Amino acid sequence: MASRLFELKLTPGMFAICRLAPDQDVPGWAVGEIVSITRTPEELSIVCPQGAVPDHIRCESDWRCLRVVGPLEFSMTGVVASLTGTLAMADISVFVVSTFDTDLVLVKETDLDGAIAALKAVGHDVAP
Repeated sequence: MASRLFELKLTPGMFAICRLAPDQDVPGWAVGEIVSITRTPEELSIVCPQGAVPDHIRCESDWRCLRVVGPLEFSMTGVVASLTGTLAMADISVFVVSTFDTDLVLVKETDLDGAIAALKAVGHDVAP
């Protein structure tokens, strides 16, 4: 049983995780219901709907998004650890995005069924 249990919802559609140059402007194609843009000195990372990404952009595609139903309090601890620890035990790689209100756990489409089964097995509620 996981130390903290959460309700997650599967977000429709496929997502891509893109890497652009750190000094590049945020492109106009980085749009959608769920988009994350993060800049570091080394890169500009964009998570967005897969269909929005032009063919020439360096990216990893075929990701699905499980959204923790929130909002979550900033003082809450163990959210990401509870989810990623469970998925690590199932040998499932993840990409995590945190927002002001919630956390998003992305898993490859090929791992989605296993991820949902692993999360449910420890008591998390996962809705389609």
